Amino acid sequence: MATITTGVVLLRWQLLSAVLMFLASTLNIQFRKSDAIGLAVISSALGVASACWFATGLLGITLVDISTIWSNIESVMVEVMSHTPPEWPMVLV
Repeated sequence: MATITTGVVLLRWQLLSAVLMFLASTLNIQFRKSDAIGLAVISSALGVASACWFATGLLGITLVDISTIWSNIESVMVEVMSHTPPEWPMVLV
């Protein structure tokens, strides 16, 4: 019994996000059957967000890691753009 309790305590956020994915999927099906397209889109977005939360939780990725990755991407993009020639074709819309 202690093993099950420890597992539930350690995986509480993953279990919560899995339940949220299930509820979002169920709601999406019900909303699509009743032609509530807006609510179906909202429930789909909630399902995708909880799936991302589930995946990042299992991989051990935190918001600090995401911030670090984003700042690295930003610095690499600035560095790459600083090496482009001045006559590089630009599309202005």
